[in-house]
Amino acid sequence: MKRRQAESSKARKPHADAMRVDGNAAAGMLSELFTPDLTSARARCAGCNATQVIGALLVYAHGMGMVARCPSCEGVIMRVVKTPTHLWFEATGATSIAVAHGRS
Repeated sequence: MKRRQAESSKARKPHADAMRVDGNAAAGMLSELFTPDLTSARARCAGCNATQVIGALLVYAHGMGMVARCPSCEGVIMRVVKTPTHLWFEATGATSIAVAHGRS
């Protein structure tokens, strides 16, 4: 069984290698994701599975950043921290974030 799995993965590897590029190739798609106003994006809570637009989340903000919580269960959806050199974004409390784009 292990031999078949190894042979099977070797057969797929050239195709996978042909598709793989470095992370710079993600620049175009990531710029579409992070340029729009994200308050209209929909976030699904990892805690209770409720889906809300980000503009409806409960936000606790201060000078160093903010925490956004689910209005249904008050679980943390995302955190943003601003330092002098970086902007840190963490959204492990969301199972998904859907951002609408202008293309149909």
